[in-house]
Amino acid sequence: MENAKKIGAIRKKIEGREFNYANQIKYQILLIQNKLYKPTELSKEQEGYFYNIEKKMPFALAKDIFNAQNYKDPAMRGRNSAAPLNKMGLCIAKNSAEAVKITPLGEYFLSDSYDLGRLFFIHFLKWQLPNPTSIAFSDKDGFAIKPFIGTLHLINEANKIWLKTGNNRIGISKEEFSIFVPTLINYKDIKNQANKLIEYRLGLRLQKDDKSRKKFQDEFINNFLKKFLEKNQDFGIEKLTKNLKDYGDNTIRYFRLTRFLYIRGGGFYIDLEQRRQVEINKLLLTDNAAPLEFDKAYRYIEYLADIKQPILPWETKTALEEIAGNLTYDIKNYISDLKSNNIKTPFFDFQKTEGLDMEQLRSYIGNLRGYRLKLHAVEARFKAQSISEISEYIEALKNIHQSNNKKSVELEKLSTLALNALNDAIEIKPNYPVGDDNEPTFTAPANRPDIECFYKKFNSVCEVTMLTTRSQWYNEGQPVMRHVREFERRHAKKNVYCLFIAPRLHQDTIETFWMAIKYGYRGEKQKIVPLSISQFIKLLETLLEIKTQGGNFTHDELLALYKLIIELTDYVKHSEEWIKQIPETIAKWRQSILARR
Repeated sequence: MENAKKIGAIRKKIEGREFNYANQIKYQILLIQNKLYKPTELSKEQEGYFYNIEKKMPFALAKDIFNAQNYKDPAMRGRNSAAPLNKMGLCIAKNSAEAVKITPLGEYFLSDSYDLGRLFFIHFLKWQLPNPTSIAFSDKDGFAIKPFIGTLHLINEANKIWLKTGNNRIGISKEEFSIFVPTLINYKDIKNQANKLIEYRLGLRLQKDDKSRKKFQDEFINNFLKKFLEKNQDFGIEKLTKNLKDYGDNTIRYFRLTRFLYIRGGGFYIDLEQRRQVEINKLLLTDNAAPLEFDKAYRYIEYLADIKQPILPWETKTALEEIAGNLTYDIKNYISDLKSNNIKTPFFDFQKTEGLDMEQLRSYIGNLRGYRLKLHAVEARFKAQSISEISEYIEALKNIHQSNNKKSVELEKLSTLALNALNDAIEIKPNYPVGDDNEPTFTAPANRPDIECFYKKFNSVCEVTMLTTRSQWYNEGQPVMRHVREFERRHAKKNVYCLFIAPRLHQDTIETFWMAIKYGYRGEKQKIVPLSISQFIKLLETLLEIKTQGGNFTHDELLALYKLIIELTDYVKHSEEWIKQIPETIAKWRQSILARR
């Protein structure tokens, strides 16, 4: 998403100009200049610009790189690059004499205060198939749906049918989602699709063992997809079966950004967000997921771009008061549960909603939701101190490559929980966006640290990545140092350390951090502590052993380790030797603090 923002900022540079042949080429050259598009056939010198993020590329060099590609239709590259932002309604750049225009939705996206969840919610409310910006999904092939709204209806219908069978509502499993959501292409088929989903679920539950379960599963899916493909000859059953899981996983990830869906059942089920039940019920009553008709592509794009459309069915004083009332009731019960477990909760000034106008109600609802997320964070921090939770974090980190969740998001979440568990921090603040359940929906934005940590004697940032190749250096080296410097400036009263965690540490990344520690970044030295996931686990295992003995682990002891690792750079000759000595330093530190217990 951060790259999309950068692309939008570049589009801003040509706003007001015709998106003609010359400006289409210029736009693509600007993407190259800002390293948002990397062509092939680069010289060693040109490659160097792409690997060194801080090194500014002259426009003339970017133009030479573009011209060296010898494209048959050079302007087409610019048009293709412009298409995704056009289709999201973030801008209008047509191949005509009309000027490039950043839309209201695009302006919101480029603002510093934009909310990723709101952005996607506005888009998905109106995204439909077919639409005049794409020929890939036509009504001739049976497409007639707003996919996001259709998905909400499908889950709702499945829940209603499941309740009638005497079961509790559970939403739909990730497997069911991957089979039945991507193949729901017509709003008229929602109820039939829900019945088919429950038929599949019940059939699976009737199977006595794994072998019969697998046989039923394969036969059902094969027959279901054959019938689906009778109307959609553009797909092949083998290819579709292979791709369904990827389609489903990606759809879940993006639809969850709206905060209208949440994960339940140990991460295996997707359900309608109960804490937004008023909004969801009104949306389902007023929108049957049927697509609207647009005679021109630009009319559809203008509709997508209008942040005031559609008028939301809960935008009335009565509905907003109901939402606020439900949130208040839910939060007060939550507070009561937390207090019964001896968990201290922060103060919140609950208000009577009768005297509030519409704008005040919206603001108050936002404050209520923000407060509930704080309560989630307080509870998570409390739970993180238990021996059983620490053991779970260790196992999850050890097996992160087998995780069914997006691994980069999972590592940010686990690192946050582990840092909460480690010691007596004042606050551990992740920057990833979350749903109403406080579960991360995406990784932290690229212009901010992944996690910010505040302690009595020092502060730190934690940066994590699942990258292990040279791309680790390219994506994390300079950005990490930049984040540290910006954090240092915002919190200048205390020393700042950076904890960097990755499955494996690439030598180029280590060399970059070595230079920042020894010689400085932008004129000042930094304190960066690089650890592999397995080395980070050693810290948690030390904590676990201390906890098992009835002791506690303080931020002073964590600070002592950080200092030992940084001080190594005063004695070793180069970065390779530094990184080789870190495991031994951790072992000695561990032995030392355990001996004091």
